[in-house]
Amino acid sequence: MRARTADHLEALSLEIERKLHKALNSNSQRLKLLQQLFADIALKIDDRARDKILSTNNEGIAPVDEREDSHLCFYEILANHYVKVPQSGRRILELIVQLWSQSFAANIFALLFHRWLFEVSLEGKEVSLRYSSALVQGATNVFWIDIQTNTRYFLPLYHYLLEEVALVPDQLIKISPQAGRNLFCLLSRFMLFYDQDHLLTSFLGHFPAFPNSFLVGGAADYFVIELTDQLQKLKVEPVLLHYLSRMTILQGWELRMSTSTRLKSCLYSFTSPGGPAYPTRAVRHAAWNTLDLLFPVGRYPRHVISLFFRLLYPWYWPSSCWNFVMTCVSTIYYYILNLLVSIWENMRRRDHQRMHRE
Repeated sequence: MRARTADHLEALSLEIERKLHKALNSNSQRLKLLQQLFADIALKIDDRARDKILSTNNEGIAPVDEREDSHLCFYEILANHYVKVPQSGRRILELIVQLWSQSFAANIFALLFHRWLFEVSLEGKEVSLRYSSALVQGATNVFWIDIQTNTRYFLPLYHYLLEEVALVPDQLIKISPQAGRNLFCLLSRFMLFYDQDHLLTSFLGHFPAFPNSFLVGGAADYFVIELTDQLQKLKVEPVLLHYLSRMTILQGWELRMSTSTRLKSCLYSFTSPGGPAYPTRAVRHAAWNTLDLLFPVGRYPRHVISLFFRLLYPWYWPSSCWNFVMTCVSTIYYYILNLLVSIWENMRRRDHQRMHRE
């Protein structure tokens, strides 16, 4: 079984190598070929292919029935294979280096060689610096693909970078200090999206020192700054709502005044319609809830000021009035419904007690 699995993985490696050669020799089709290759290695493995490729000793890969995302992708199997058989991936790596400046090259490298970079010994600091920078760039790109599509295909990559690299000092020293700082900033931006905030305390405890930390603040300040910048870039409503709902973990944090003001301004920008964020009604309500929870002082004055500003935009009045009326009708309807249900239950309870006495 192990030999058959190795044969299948070698065949996949040869196919990847063939496509990289083709991309290297074709200037006009290079971008398209790299994009297709990236899509191929990011594909979910179906049941038939899983039986052929997977063996029972794939260390580092959780069984499908124990995974949060319930699917397994080709890049996970290949990344594990290139750690066990490094020579199998060296030809592919050489081709990727020749295509370094092309789009999707860093993405492919991050998916296929994120384990190899930390679990296989490298020659020279310059090589490590180049690869670690490409890893951070490629990981950033693929995580944004998950953001734009609201999927979690690259959650295993995030898991590995967080739990096996960022939280393990012996692994983190294998890349340059600047790449390590960039990696922590990257993980900070996507931690809430991938629901890994249960590791936040440990993550902040391992946060590296930054040269300008005396101006910016501690690890919590850097985390909030990265999170704030991420929020301002989000355009997908479900993802933005997810971020806002998870930001309750920031309650009670001691931040510098500049960081706190930055976070408050970011949340406040999502509470009113129109530019620059153009938030939907659901986003506005979620932003208000998060803002009131994190900054309870000044809650009512903020709402009053927001109301006065809304009055300056009469084209929003019809929708606001309509939503207000519908909210009132919905509230009254559910109040009456709950009242009727309560009366009915009380009547049934009395009848039951009366029958029990008789």
